[in-house]
Amino acid sequence: MLSQKLEGRCRMRALIAGCSAGLVNGFFGGGGGMVLVPMLVSYCGLSRQKAFATSVSIILPLCLLSATIYFLHGNLNLATASPYLFGGFVGGLLGGKLFRRVSMTWLRRIFAFLILYGAWRSFF
Repeated sequence: MLSQKLEGRCRMRALIAGCSAGLVNGFFGGGGGMVLVPMLVSYCGLSRQKAFATSVSIILPLCLLSATIYFLHGNLNLATASPYLFGGFVGGLLGGKLFRRVSMTWLRRIFAFLILYGAWRSFF
């Protein structure tokens, strides 16, 4: 009985984390991982490394959904976006390969820097 309550609580937390990531992703066209990674660590007890990897698998369908909605509303120019896809593919491939070689301390620092950089760019 106790394990069922805990399982239900984890499901609710996962629903809240996913909803938060989807909301951020839909609002800003990306960035749901910035919300999702800390929630996966604190709500679901994943290690940071597993949270980063899990976040990528969750964000992909969210990004596809957001891109589809933007496209259907006429806000996505595929001709403009397409040159960036190759660079993004190469960067994703390199990032995935380097992921295991970078310590969690440095991954957290890089992640924090990206969040701070994004905040700085938003203000100025």
